[in-house]
This record gives sequence, C-alpha cells and structure tokens, in this order.
Amino acid sequence: MKYKEKIKFRKAYSPHYAERKPFFSEKEIIFRNAGKAMVFKFSSRLQVFILAAFCLIAGWSGYSYYMYNKSGRIILNKDQELVETRDAYVDLMSDFVAIQKNIDEVLTSMNDDKSKEIDRYKRQAMVVEDKIKQITAEKSWADDKKINDKVNINEVILQRDLAAAERDALKEQLKELETAVQNIKKAEIEVFNKVEAIASKEIGKIKSAFTKVNSSLRQQGLYFNPLANSKKRQAQGGTFVSDSALELQDEKIIQKISSIYKAVDDLEYYREVSQYVPIGKPVWSYWVSSKFGTRSDPFNKRAATHKGIDLASRQGNKIKVMAKGKVVKTQHSNKGYGNLVVVDHGNGFMTKYAHLHKIYVKNGEHLEINDAVGEVGNTGRSTGPHLHYEILYRGRPVDPMPFMQAKIS
Repeated sequence: MKYKEKIKFRKAYSPHYAERKPFFSEKEIIFRNAGKAMVFKFSSRLQVFILAAFCLIAGWSGYSYYMYNKSGRIILNKDQELVETRDAYVDLMSDFVAIQKNIDEVLTSMNDDKSKEIDRYKRQAMVVEDKIKQITAEKSWADDKKINDKVNINEVILQRDLAAAERDALKEQLKELETAVQNIKKAEIEVFNKVEAIASKEIGKIKSAFTKVNSSLRQQGLYFNPLANSKKRQAQGGTFVSDSALELQDEKIIQKISSIYKAVDDLEYYREVSQYVPIGKPVWSYWVSSKFGTRSDPFNKRAATHKGIDLASRQGNKIKVMAKGKVVKTQHSNKGYGNLVVVDHGNGFMTKYAHLHKIYVKNGEHLEINDAVGEVGNTGRSTGPHLHYEILYRGRPVDPMPFMQAKIS
C-alpha cells in the first residue's frame, strides 16, 4: 500500500515587537533575599512627583548658590567702600592740619597787605571742615561736637574711631567665621555618617555571604569563623585616630573619626578574608547535571555518594578559581577524575576541578581570583562534557551550591 508523503510548509517568520510604553509607565523593582522576593511598584504619579521634587531641589540649590555668591560680592564692595572712605577721611584731615598751620604762620606775620590771603585760607579751612563733618556724620565715626571742640587732637580721634570701626568689623567677621565653622562641622559629621553607613553595608554583604557558606558547612557539623582565621593580623588594642583629628579638639568629631576608622578597618579585614573563600561560580555557563550527596551512579545505576557537584557545560569553556590559592596537585589521566586540578586556598578550604579537557596551571603556582585553571572536558569516568566541582573544608567535602549562590558584590 502506497502512502503519499505530506509536505508541511512553515509560516514565514514574523517578529513581534513589544509595544512602546510611555516614559512614566508603571515600573517595578524586585529585591531578592534568602529565597524571598519583594516587589515595589512605582506608579506614574509617583514618578512624576519624584521628578518634580528633584527639579525643585536642584532649582533651590542653584538659587542658594547664586544668592551666596551675590552676598559675597556685596560684602566685598562694602569693604572696598569702607577702605576708600577711610582713606578720604585721612586725606581730608591732612589737608585740614596743613591749612591750620598755614593760617597760624600768616597770623604771625599779619599786615594789611595780606588780609586777602588770610580770608582765602579761612574759606578753604571751612570747606575742608564741612567735608569732614559730612563724612563723619554719614559713617558715625566721630561726634561733631568733639571735632569742633578738639581740633588740635583730630589725629588722636581719627585713630580711635578707625580702631573702633575695625574692632566692630572684626567682631562681625568673627561671628561669621564661627557660624561657618559650625556649618563645616555639621557637614563633616554628615559625610562621616555616610562613609560609616557605606562601610557597614559592605560588611553586611560579606557577612551575609559567610552565613550562606556556613549553611553548607553546618550540614557536615562544621563552621567557618572569619574572625578566627589564620590570616588575621596580630592582635593589638585601640582604635586608630590620626594626629590631624586630635588637633581638632572636638570630642564629637574625634569619636566619629575613630568609629569610621574602625568600620573601614573591619571592612578591609572582611574583604581580605573573603578573597580566600571560594565564593562564586567556577564556570559562567552551565546547568546542574548531578547534585551533591547521594545519587544514582551514572554507570551502574546503584546508590552512591557524590562528593561534589556536576556542572554540565560546553567542552572548552574556561574554568576559573573563585578565591586566591596555590595549586597543590595536577593530574593527567583517563580514569576516575580524569584531568584534575586541586587548589589550596588556606584556612581549611580546598577546591577540586575534575574531567578537564585542558589544564592551564602547574604545581606550586599561585592563583588570583578569576584565574583560569583549565577547560571543561570529558576525561576520566564521565558520560559527557562537564565540570566535577568539589569544595573541601578541613578535609571534608561540603555542598558547593551555597558557595556558588553566595554573593559579596
């Protein structure tokens, strides 16, 4: 019996494009923590309100900056006017004293022929004296009555008034300086608080990663204490406070600086410790083909203990170490683990990379984070290209999955 072969034609591929959404469309932010997800929605109105608030704050900041500069220029102009007026006062007083001397000389040799010259000097003296009175009345530097009664001690009065004016100006400048210093101190405290908060947040991330790691270790009755590792510096007491901080003589700022130094010091220490703990994924692209623990053997199908985790991946994909360490073993074989690399990270942690296609490292070589040790392969007792990844702590295999799921940054 003959059958006619049916030929099926596929429809032409037609790409579907997502409809373009408005700029202020509803948005969602998802936070994941400990296997839980929290969703925060931002409506269009809320986005518009946030944008308007940002623009208002930016406008107010620009206006404040403009007024600050404008007030500075006004103060500078007033100071210049004060200097110019003071110089004019001194010049007029010099002219007045000179005219008085000339009048005295003329009076000593007075005769009928020089009567006109005397009148001219008197008129000049009156003009200068009127100008001096006008200036002192506008600036409130001296009393009119004292100037009229004590013409001979004008120089002394001038110096006294200048000193009083400069003293008052200095007091105002001191007040402004004290206000500025207080504002600077407040700004410093705010900056210190932010620095301390950032350091504490980073420490929290690293501690969270260590908590994830210990969830795997506790299954084997083990625990990793980052504060008791062998790489901790020699024990010493007291927090660091620089000499420049002590010169401030401000107890609040000194305490805050001391707190910041401690937080930054702790952060540096935790970061140093985390560099020797294999946290992260040794291959970028993979899928888990066999988990840690009891499993069915892929060859004889009997129950067996799996000391690591199998990460199936394309042959040739690079395998990287997730912590600093030293290569303690390399093996080329077609049996068991196949081509194998073992890295000692210190503090009890070791990692094994098995069934490699190629090995890039040698015994005794020191490795940095993200250094490649080889390529994914299918050597040894293997059914296909994959990486057999083991993590040992104090000689005992532990589940690598929590190490791979932990995140520091």
